[in-house]
Amino acid sequence: MPDRKPSFLDRIPGFARPTDRFVTGWAIALLVSNIGIVATGGAVRLTKSGLGCPTWPRCTAESVVPHAELGIHGVIEFGNRMLTWVLTVIAIATVIAIWRRRPIVRFDRRLSVLLALGIPFQGVIGGITVLTDLNPWVVALHFLLSMALVSGATWLVYRLRHPHEQSDVSPGLPTRLGRDLSWFVYAMTWAATYLGTVVTGSGPHAGDEDAPRNGLDPANATQLHADAVFILLGAAIALVIGTRAARLRQFRTTLVFLGLLLSQGLIGAIQYATDLPIALVIAHMTGSALLVTGATWLVISFSRGSHETEL
Repeated sequence: MPDRKPSFLDRIPGFARPTDRFVTGWAIALLVSNIGIVATGGAVRLTKSGLGCPTWPRCTAESVVPHAELGIHGVIEFGNRMLTWVLTVIAIATVIAIWRRRPIVRFDRRLSVLLALGIPFQGVIGGITVLTDLNPWVVALHFLLSMALVSGATWLVYRLRHPHEQSDVSPGLPTRLGRDLSWFVYAMTWAATYLGTVVTGSGPHAGDEDAPRNGLDPANATQLHADAVFILLGAAIALVIGTRAARLRQFRTTLVFLGLLLSQGLIGAIQYATDLPIALVIAHMTGSALLVTGATWLVISFSRGSHETEL
């Protein structure tokens, strides 16, 4: 048979024969960019630029780009929209790298494609938030979908970094208990994250001067969010103690997650006590993405390759 003619991708360094390190690097870039766009999206809302471009998919009814009358708010909102294209390019590069990687791992291929398709879907939800004048419930959905992409990207990175780990079909009792508790921690992380969006929807940072609020009492919403965080904290501490006592290899991962949780709780307490300064709110939103990353990594580490001891 004649030699296959090299394709365009064969001429791009790295993509001709993607190494594990190369592919993992793109997956990490996808995870970091998904976390980063959470922070920039928060900056849009906190600078009251959520309606800087008053319509979607165009910036205005007459123009794709903002004009001078929209001022700095238009620039900020349009800039965040453009970052979605950067994220899209990274997602496409990740998909290509994984599909050209050998040996073929079908699950990794499907997961990368799903994450890539999630980006334009998330963009549509972002457009709906603009068209509904930043309805707080739609804004919350937009944020939670970003968290779902962060969780999925974390899953992909873990699989690529630990390609030979398999689920243990008959783990010991300590690992089974740790696995069950890690799923509870993961669920409570999502509960606390959702309740955080409820707090945001009742608070002052609407994204625009005239954007509606959800009508809930901010103090009550904050207390409910805090209660969920306290439950999560108790479960995380129990997991740290349990993994240490049972000498499980996941001990370090649980310790890192607890550190993230304590840092996030401290930032949340300070921002509440200091009247929600913009910088701290952005840090808290970014912390939420890091916490979802940690919870995802934690639950996968218990579900795959659960060897009993580490220390």
